[in-house]
Amino acid sequence: MTGRRTLRRKAEPTIALINIVFLMLIFFMVAGTLAPPVDGDLELVDTSALEGREPAAALVLMPDGTLRYRGAEVPGPEGYIAEHGAEIVRVMPDRNAPALALVQLGRDLRGAGAKKVVIVTEQVHQ
Repeated sequence: MTGRRTLRRKAEPTIALINIVFLMLIFFMVAGTLAPPVDGDLELVDTSALEGREPAAALVLMPDGTLRYRGAEVPGPEGYIAEHGAEIVRVMPDRNAPALALVQLGRDLRGAGAKKVVIVTEQVHQ
């Protein structure tokens, strides 16, 4: 009796790894093309010429309803318009200022001659 031993070679895992890498490649190719491409004729808006203004140039509405401009108290919307003659008024309300006071301030500023009232808020980054 010849006792021949048969040596079995262990299966190499390279085929399985190639399959996994190939499936990942296909997945990322499909996932990357879900959004349609941007039209080539599109020209985006240029915002470099927009007027920028520091927050200190805004009329501040305090929680108690008083108005401040650059740290000094302002007698009221009419006094602010008379002194500064602003057509565009930027209002920066305190977080705790009543909403009704903000709405009334906007009305009073428009009544005193402001053409546009802009409310400056905090930009939240997510």
